[in-house]
Amino acid sequence: MKKISLLVASLLLLLMVMPLTANADSFDQVMQRWTKKQLFQSDMDGNLTVKVIYYSAEYMEAYIQSEAKKNLWTESETEDFKYKFLSALNLNETIPIYIEFVNNGPTMHPGPFDNMVSLRIKNKTYKPIEYDKRFNFGFQGQKDGLVFFPRYDVKTGKDLLEGVKSVRLEFKPAISPILDGKAPFYIWDIAKDDPDKLYQGSTAARMETDRLIKRLERLRKDKADEESKLASINSEIATIQARLDELAKQ
Repeated sequence: MKKISLLVASLLLLLMVMPLTANADSFDQVMQRWTKKQLFQSDMDGNLTVKVIYYSAEYMEAYIQSEAKKNLWTESETEDFKYKFLSALNLNETIPIYIEFVNNGPTMHPGPFDNMVSLRIKNKTYKPIEYDKRFNFGFQGQKDGLVFFPRYDVKTGKDLLEGVKSVRLEFKPAISPILDGKAPFYIWDIAKDDPDKLYQGSTAARMETDRLIKRLERLRKDKADEESKLASINSEIATIQARLDELAKQ
């Protein structure tokens, strides 16, 4: 999978947390449904606030429609913005989650970060396939960024969220001494989310086309690899059979 552009992702993140002048109440209500926040305190070490946002279809659609109304976009302009927006987040292949730490305590050392956070879907946990590399370095104060988890099964291409009622983001206690062995986790009820509201119109067709093309490329590569292995096996079989034929004539 191609690397996520952290610059583009940062710009998108900035847009999504900016105050909105239109539909502010509506967007704020949606944001609250998909935002989780927890405060951890230690009498000796200070405190740590962890805030996470699941980029649900409802959350992103509310943002897109708010921007469209604010900028007086036509339907075509809105669809074009949606396609570029979702493509920049690589939503075709990933489940993006925003993570923010406010560390008012000892220096945190959460790297390598892909070993410190995981997303549980049903009974399986998945590591990030890409994330803001700044999370790998020790820090105090605030640090935030996007983390991307796989959306599709690598082998089957099946959507990991299909038929799923909830997902759970999990951190290891080692991200901060303030946690004192506690393992923070956050659960979202995604059964209440409605992806159909996001994937409509020309955007749906364009993104599905992109995903299928990438899947087809992977399958063709797998096919070529398997054919190469089969050719090697057939060649060895032919060599062995030829030698057996020679021995039989002796």
